[in-house]
Amino acid sequence: MSETNTQKAAEKHEFSAEVGRLLDLVVHALYSDREIFLRELVANAADATDKRRFEALTDSALALPENASIRINPDKAQKELTISDDGVGMTHDELSQNLGTIARSGTRAFGEKLNAAKPEDRPSLIGQFGVGFYAAFMVADRVDVTSRKAGSDEAWTWSSDGKGAFTLTPAFRSTPGTDIVLHMKDDADEFLDSWRLRSIIRKWADHISWPITLRETKEDGTTEDQAANEGTALWSKPKSEITPEQYAEFYRHISHAFDEPYATLHWRAEGVTEFTALLFLPSARPFDFMEQSRESRIHLHVRRMFITDEAELVPNWMRFVQGVVDTEDLPLNVSREMLQSTPVLARIRKAVTKRVLTEITKRAKEADSGFNTFWENFGAVIKEGLWEDAEHRTEIAGFARFHSTYSDDLITLDDYISRMKDGQDAIYYLTGDNLDALKSSAQLEGFRARGLEVLLLSDPVDGFWPERLSSYQEKPLRSVTHSHGDLEKFESVEADTTEAADVEKLVPALKDALGEQVKDVRSTVRLTGSAVVITSDGGPDLTMQRLMRRSGQAMPAMPPILEINPKHPLIKALAERVAKGESVKDYATVLLDLARVQEGEPLPDPTGFGRSLATLLAGPAAE
Repeated sequence: MSETNTQKAAEKHEFSAEVGRLLDLVVHALYSDREIFLRELVANAADATDKRRFEALTDSALALPENASIRINPDKAQKELTISDDGVGMTHDELSQNLGTIARSGTRAFGEKLNAAKPEDRPSLIGQFGVGFYAAFMVADRVDVTSRKAGSDEAWTWSSDGKGAFTLTPAFRSTPGTDIVLHMKDDADEFLDSWRLRSIIRKWADHISWPITLRETKEDGTTEDQAANEGTALWSKPKSEITPEQYAEFYRHISHAFDEPYATLHWRAEGVTEFTALLFLPSARPFDFMEQSRESRIHLHVRRMFITDEAELVPNWMRFVQGVVDTEDLPLNVSREMLQSTPVLARIRKAVTKRVLTEITKRAKEADSGFNTFWENFGAVIKEGLWEDAEHRTEIAGFARFHSTYSDDLITLDDYISRMKDGQDAIYYLTGDNLDALKSSAQLEGFRARGLEVLLLSDPVDGFWPERLSSYQEKPLRSVTHSHGDLEKFESVEADTTEAADVEKLVPALKDALGEQVKDVRSTVRLTGSAVVITSDGGPDLTMQRLMRRSGQAMPAMPPILEINPKHPLIKALAERVAKGESVKDYATVLLDLARVQEGEPLPDPTGFGRSLATLLAGPAAE
């Protein structure tokens, strides 16, 4: 510790209320699954050591010691458990930021998931929410973390009892790395027994590439550090020597998750470019998956040495894929710039993407493969490929699943085409923000009346990709909001004897009253139960316009088209008023706002709408 550092005083910091609540949830709600604390702390130590090794490739001053390892030292007499590493370490600010704040998912979401989960499912929440370090407080009354950043001569100790505050104190550590000291609770003695610690390491961390040593006390009172993990890269073994349980354990280790992998892909590629890959398709979606970075985090190794998880080995729409790719065709000191330009990595990316795509396609074709559940978890991400991946767009469309008006089951585009009516030349779809709202949308009334199936697309990306896919099996994709004229080609499946009103005078009256608020007013056959609906005529549909405005993109004012149902009692009554020479100006704005509400559009003047509606409703009663 430097003289400057010794002169610095201890600092006390308060946890935010959110962190304090999180610690309480972790300690009490996950109490029965406390052994996972060791798995999380060992995984953090391994990540820190990997990071230092990578940084040392470009800065020799950060080189790891030859005997770099993760060391676990139980001390029954002092009731302490110490986990030490030779990793990259943390500065004063990094200790405060990394250990004093919470993952982005938040306490409220964590608590809601916790309350809904079965007891046996609760351990998975640790992996889903990234709160692994805090699991230490399940077994410890106090946790001390002493760390020295590689390249610095200062060390600091972060200390907390997990009850509202933590301190940062100047400390001494002779070499870079981190020591975590857990002051164990009275009922956590089992985690000071060597045999118990060894069994946990074997279960959760046997395939970590760094050696893990466990200090054991002999009968004569002396201690000896014993190897606690196998330390063999699992992907380097033949598949015949690996059990499903070992695959599952490695998947959980590398993904920080607790579910069983949906699919395991393990192969060795030989030829112009040689590499070994061990990849997994998850069976459960992390809670904050849609909030995470869009880049893939598959680990790239060179000759079994971790290089980076930012090599983007698969497209962004495959970012749910977990695993390792190991090659000997890259230098150990590869830079990020080289990663983006080297043809070796380009060939690896292409091969890995093709292999994953083949596996997904195969699973999609297998009956009872659980593919629909997989799609519910990751379909919203996979559909991003329909928008941005021109090379694989057609393949993705072939196995993609969709909701539709046909049934509650997910369907494929091939299913849809097989049920198309005679004379139907397009695949119809409707986009929106909510599946339940889409099912009851007024836009569907005319299509349902004619037995025309419509895809219901409610994910954010659904507003974009149909434009890029354009067609499937030579059938164009067409939004129902742009399909006004198509309905006239089909007869209604149910006889409708309702007489339509003469709206020849009503249409221009409404258009004159609304002025520039609408592009046009017209009669429609698309409605059977609703009085009005708004549509767009060419250009982005209403959902696309909303998405663009929410994302902050400039969206020029595009007045909608107001369509009226001449068979609806309200429209008939308004037509009669116009025929008598009465004004419908007050009704026009209410009709337009009513149509906006049906489509989930924001009202330009909610207060005015409320007043106008109340006035019109009070009219007959007042008379």
